[in-house]
Formats: sequence, C-alpha cells, structure tokens
Amino acid sequence: MASRALREHRAKGSSGKLLGVLAAVAILILLLGACAAGALALCAHWLQDLPDYRDPDAYALSEPTRVFASDGETLLAEFQLEWRDPVPLAQISPYVIEATVATEDERFFEHAGVDLVGIARALVNNLFGSGLEGASTITQQFVRNTVLSDEMTDISLKRKVREAYIAIQLEKIYSKEEILALYLNTINYGQGAYGIEAASQRYFSKHAADLTLEEAATLAGIPQAPSHNNPFDNYDACLNRRNAVLERMVQAGYLTQGEADVAKASPLELNPTAPSTDGIRAWPYFTSYVRDQLLDSQGGYGFSTADIFEGGFTVVTTLDVSLQEDAEAASAARLEGLADAFEVSLVAIEPHTGYVKALIGGKDYAKSQVNMATGSGGSGRQAGSSFKTFTLVTAIEQGINPATLIDAGSTAKLGDWTVSNIDKRNYGTRSIASAYHVSSNTAFARLALSVGPDKVAETAHRLGIESRLSTTGSVTLGVDSVTPIEMASAYATIANAGVHCQPECILKVTDDEGEVLVDNADPQGEQVISPEVAHAALEIMEGVITQGTGTAARLASGQPVAGKTGTSEKYKDSWFCGFTPQLSVAVWLGDRSDYASALSVPQGVSAASVFSDFMNLALKDAPVEQFFDAPAPSYLPRYVDAKYHIGTNLATNSDEEKSEEEDTKEEDEAPEPDEEAPEANPESPADPESPEPEAGPGEGEGLPESPEVPEEPTSPEAVEAPSALPE
Repeated sequence: MASRALREHRAKGSSGKLLGVLAAVAILILLLGACAAGALALCAHWLQDLPDYRDPDAYALSEPTRVFASDGETLLAEFQLEWRDPVPLAQISPYVIEATVATEDERFFEHAGVDLVGIARALVNNLFGSGLEGASTITQQFVRNTVLSDEMTDISLKRKVREAYIAIQLEKIYSKEEILALYLNTINYGQGAYGIEAASQRYFSKHAADLTLEEAATLAGIPQAPSHNNPFDNYDACLNRRNAVLERMVQAGYLTQGEADVAKASPLELNPTAPSTDGIRAWPYFTSYVRDQLLDSQGGYGFSTADIFEGGFTVVTTLDVSLQEDAEAASAARLEGLADAFEVSLVAIEPHTGYVKALIGGKDYAKSQVNMATGSGGSGRQAGSSFKTFTLVTAIEQGINPATLIDAGSTAKLGDWTVSNIDKRNYGTRSIASAYHVSSNTAFARLALSVGPDKVAETAHRLGIESRLSTTGSVTLGVDSVTPIEMASAYATIANAGVHCQPECILKVTDDEGEVLVDNADPQGEQVISPEVAHAALEIMEGVITQGTGTAARLASGQPVAGKTGTSEKYKDSWFCGFTPQLSVAVWLGDRSDYASALSVPQGVSAASVFSDFMNLALKDAPVEQFFDAPAPSYLPRYVDAKYHIGTNLATNSDEEKSEEEDTKEEDEAPEPDEEAPEANPESPADPESPEPEAGPGEGEGLPESPEVPEEPTSPEAVEAPSALPE
C-alpha cells in the first residue's frame, strides 16, 4: 500500500501533467485566437472597397440595343459587343437547369452561397484524388463574372474572400431561382455566345426552352473551358464532356443510368447559326446609317459605343417597311439585264418632317460598305443637270422672271470656259423656264455667272446640300460630288413651301428602363426660301415632267410631279430628283467605280424610270394630292445682262458670241481669272438631256473645276421682260 506522501506526489504529478496540457491548450487557443483576430482584421481590410453589390445595376447584363423600323416591330439590328439574349428561367429547358446544377454546384439549393461541404470534399479530392476539383458555387461564379469581373484573373486568397462574402450577401437578397437565371444568362458558352439563349441559337438554332436532354448536357459542359469544350473547336472533347455531364446528372438523381446511357449513345447533332459580325439583320445600308448617326460625336446624338453596344437601348427608326420594299423592287426591276457593275441608290424623304422613309445605298452591302446614299465610307457623285435647280431658285430669289429670254445657243465661249449643249444643239433664244425644261447647258452657265456662282452654292447649302461646292460657273452643271440624301433633302425643301427639315432617320430612343432619351415626333423646320419662290420654282419643275427631259418620271395615277434629270459626262451617272406632296426622292443609277473605269449607263435606261416605278408602287393606294399654292414672287420689271446674253439683243451665232464676249471683256473692268485652264468641250452622249462638263475622278477624290470668266455680273439694263413663256 502506498504511503500518503506517495499518493500525494502522484496526485501532484498527475495534476501537474493535466495543468501542463491545459496550459498548452490554453496557449494554443490564445495563439489561434490571435491568428483568428489577425485573419479577421485582414479580411475586414480586404472587404473595405467592395463594389456596391446591393445595387441591381452592379449585376446588369450587357444587353444589345435593338433597332426597329417605324412600325416598332420589324427588327433591323441588334448592336452588341457580346452575343447575349437574356431570357427568364421559365423560358429555359428544365434539362439545362438540372444539367447545370449537377455539373457546377450539386448542393446549390442547400448552401447559403458558399458550400463548406463542397470545399472539404474538393480539398480531399485534390489531396488524394487523381485530378483537381473546384469548390466555387454557382453564386460565386456569378459574382466572379459580374460585379468582380475586373478581378476574375486574380488568383489570390483576397479575391476568394471577397467573392465568398458577396455570394453570401447575394443569397440574402435574391432567391435561388433568381440567382440561377442570372447565372445562366451570364456565363460564357464559347464561340461568342454569352448566356443560354445565345448558346442555344449558336449551336442548335433553337430557343433555350426547346433544348433536348442531349443538347442541354452539351451546353452545360462548355463553360468549364469554353474555348476547349465547344464542338466547333474540339468536337471529341465536347462529346466526352457531354457524357460526363450526363453521369453527373445520374449521381445527382436527375436521371436513371438507363436514360443517361441512351443519351450518351446519341450522336452530337449541331445546327449552327453564325453570329452577325455587325448585328445588322435587315436593309444594311439604312441600318448602318442609323448606327452611324447614333454614334456620331459631332451629330445630334453622340451616344458612346458602350451606350449602344451594351446599354440595351430600343431605337425606333423612320423607315417605312412597305416603302423600302417598294424601293428595293423598283431598283431590282430596273437593274435586271444590266451589267453587274450597275447599281441604284435611292432616298425617299417626307418633305414636312424630313423623315427618311426608304434608303438604298447600293446593291450589295457585303461587297461594299460604301453607302452611295449618304457617302459614308466614300463620297458622292456628280449630280449633273439636276443641280440647275439651285441656279433657277437663285435667279427667282433675285427677282429674275423665269419668262426672261436667255441665249441657249449651241456653244458659249465664256472667257476661258467653253460650254456646249448636247450634240451642240442650238436651242436658240428662249425663256429661262424653257431652257430649264430642255436642260440647256449654255443658258444655265450664263445664268449662273449672271446671278453669281457663289450665290448658287449658297442657295444649295441653304436648301439642304452639305457637301463642299465650287463657286465657279460649273457649279450649275453639277460637277461637285453630292449624295442622294442631300439632293432628296434639298428638293424636299421646295416641296415643303421653302421650309427645310433636316433628314432624320430616328424617331425615338429609350433606355433599358423605358426612359425616353430621344423623341423626334415633332420635328421643326426652318424657312429658308419664301413660299412664293418655292412655288414659282415648283411650277417650272413640273414642266420637266410634262414637256421636258423627265417625261419618264410621269406617274400612272396622274399625281403631279416636279423634278429634274441629271447626267454626268459620258453617262457615267444618271440622276433624277423629284417630288410629289407626299415624298421627295433622289435616285442615282450608275457604276460606282472611279470615273476613269466606270461603265456608261446604256441608252434607254435612266434614273427617272426608277423614280416612276418606285412612286407608282409607293402611291398606288394613295389619293392624288395637289402641291401647295402661293402667289407669284415679286419680280424685277426688267432684267438684262448683255454680257451673258440675258434679256434682249441676244446673239446665238458662235462668231457673234465670241465677238461680243471680247467687246464686253474690254468694257468690263472686272478682273480675269487668276488661273489658266484648258477649255472644257464635253463629248455628247445620245440623250435628250444636255451633258455636263467632263467628269472627274470617282468616289473619294476631288473634282476639277471648270475655268470661267469673272464671276461679277454686269448691271442689268432696262429691258422689258416677256410676260409669257414662249411655246
């Protein structure tokens, strides 16, 4: 039996050991506590600059801007940086949901954002298994792809802590179904497809709601490695991954083994849809024009690329689908049988609003993105005699009665500039109005020099021409490059009683929350010429259709039409610009190649016939309308310019012209031109309309100006203007 001391010693020894163990535990606890406190302090520091995850905008998906025709239904484009089309969970196949949960986060419906069980399992598998296994939940992956996307490539404990914290908070804000829908609409499925709807369309050309089990398993396997697991880049890897997903679905209880085996035995059948590289779905020349207007920093909108390609805007345009189809049909019909190089460009504008109702920029957008209607990517074309309209308006504004006689002889030697009519036809002495009807080059060269070429250019700019114009006499003959949209706009000003409305292709823009950003429902124009001047010009322009060079533009209904034809030298361009009360239309027909190599428009083919074909379709169900009325403008009682053979005592013989020009030059103290240049004596194509001076280079290059006599007109002499137009 042990002694009492021994028993006490043993007791003391035992208690000492116990105390030592307890002390060690205490010290360990203190150390762990200190570490925990330090870790908590470090984590708190990492969480200081988190994005505002409570703001729903932090998780807003990049959505396309959708562009519609004026009916608000016909989709013209979806502009986006990523191919993404978010859909609600109800529009996603249940197979997709089951395959995704089984593959990415089997315990998704059980954890609170971070799966501790999954982390432990992944740790064991990574230490003792044959491969690596991640432990990020679907919620964490969603956070990584949205609010923390800037940190996605940061492989650090800090990023994981921030990601886990936000995931836990998100689970308190959103339901599991909402988080799953957000995830499925965000994830990268390869080949530029983001979100399940885009992926479904990309690989199978169907909606996500219609995906089969095999298709759903295929897509669910891609996000692990989008560039490796997609079937276009690696078919075998995609097939193996699909089968692995099917096995995961068995393990999760979504499928029986037999169902999975049947699915695995099925071939991987794709039905791909290639994504649009520009987002344009229809009528690319018009739609690209809308896009350019939205993004033009110097224009009226100035939206950023991020606004348009990520903001989810809705844009309603002015395009009338029916009129666009009519324009396309008229264009195609007129080009049938012609060489492939020939194209039509057409712009139809509503005069009282400026709305662009139809636009054709060429025949093949895939072949050339240069928009012949707007000049985008290139420049315009020479408008020929259709530019004489601006000289006519200038003369009327200056009080010159269109009944005033003018020399329309075959050739005019105007200083260093020689101008001829077609085939050097001698139209004799006739009224300005009649010279306009037959499109006499010599008469309008004289008139332009008399009223001032700079004034003609200024009138054209006022009416709607925006291109740079020469201020020499040749401006009246249309040697400057302009576009159909400019010409349609300028002619619309005359049709609208002198009120100019800027061309407009956008009706309304709303953001992703429905807030109206742009509303062009009530456009306001500017009175740039008087109604009296516009009406006087209009009446003369009607004569081109009834008795002049534009008879091909007559309409079957008898609807009044006013307009003017135009061609460039050697028929490289054919134009018709005209209007009814409903529409102002400019048509160009030709070969867009440089002038040196462009084909000439064949005889019997003209832009005027495209106009009538289009307008007969466009107005087939519309009642006949009359043009606006206005009193005659106030004309000078008499106008004569002996130097340019306007008024009485006119000579039409070439020798008399030369002699009189020399006499006039001696008497006139106005300076001669500073620059010598060769004479322009154009060749004469076989057409009832007079030719313009030799055309210059093609699109994108400058055009030479014709030399001319001094631009300062002589003072009018007192000669009685005729009161009526000659027959």
